[in-house]
Amino acid sequence: MKDNEAQPDILIVDDEEQIRLAIRAILTVRHYQVRVAASGEIALSQAIMQTPDLILLDLSMPGMDGFAVIKELRLWYTGPILILSVRGGESDKVTALDLGADDYLTKPFSTTELLARIRALLRRATIRSAPPPVIVAGALEIDLAHRLVILEGEPLNLTPTEYDILACLAQNANCVVTTATLLKHVWNADPGDDTQSLRTHISHLRKKIEPRSGMPRYLRTEPGVGFRFLIG
Repeated sequence: MKDNEAQPDILIVDDEEQIRLAIRAILTVRHYQVRVAASGEIALSQAIMQTPDLILLDLSMPGMDGFAVIKELRLWYTGPILILSVRGGESDKVTALDLGADDYLTKPFSTTELLARIRALLRRATIRSAPPPVIVAGALEIDLAHRLVILEGEPLNLTPTEYDILACLAQNANCVVTTATLLKHVWNADPGDDTQSLRTHISHLRKKIEPRSGMPRYLRTEPGVGFRFLIG
């Protein structure tokens, strides 16, 4: 929270206006600070501008769905995410939780249960999320919240896959990220899947960010294991 007296700031993300208004009314009367977003894209912008203490997130939305929002948020946001969705299947719950959601409520739900889940998550969230980070390595800057990569002051035109690979490696700077981890993070693929596509994307990424061909400054291959993003 912002200070000892401020009430928790909760961001409601749902494309259905009636649901947004209903949950907002429930929380406002209990003195929570409440903001709403009608899409995943708007939610990400709002979260970047002012980091919420907790996010209530629907999964089924046009454009960027809830799964994609979780994935983007977890690049930098460490606060609790509570899923509110009509999709009550086990696979949806498992996917959302694996991506980084903290809890899952299936619609319709009672006001009592919603408030209890919110209180529990806020109790566990003792440290407020840090502002969206920018990772700097030499002349390379990676803005995780805005999905922006800048090299020597100029924005780079990366494909979504190239960006996802770079972001995953940069978040684990100077540590080895295994091939299996990258496959899971970028494509949600099993470790046993063909790695040729990953190697191809890494090659294209190197051509865009490395100052000299054949002499990696940022992306080092760890033979038989994976890759390492170098900051120092």
